[in-house]
Amino acid sequence: MNIPNDPIMLMSFLNTQLRDNYPSLSELAQSYGISEDEILQKMEAIGYKYDVDKNQMIRSIV
Repeated sequence: MNIPNDPIMLMSFLNTQLRDNYPSLSELAQSYGISEDEILQKMEAIGYKYDVDKNQMIRSIV
């Protein structure tokens, strides 16, 4: 399965997957065969970061 290319759709996809299927971003990335760093860069570009404690992408405070 491919992940969405659109950053906003990707953020929504990631949060759904993290909530329902994966205990961490690293496990999700490994499962989909993608780089965790690449995911983080795409999320940072739209103002989001990964919150380990919440296990979700959250809006960065600027």
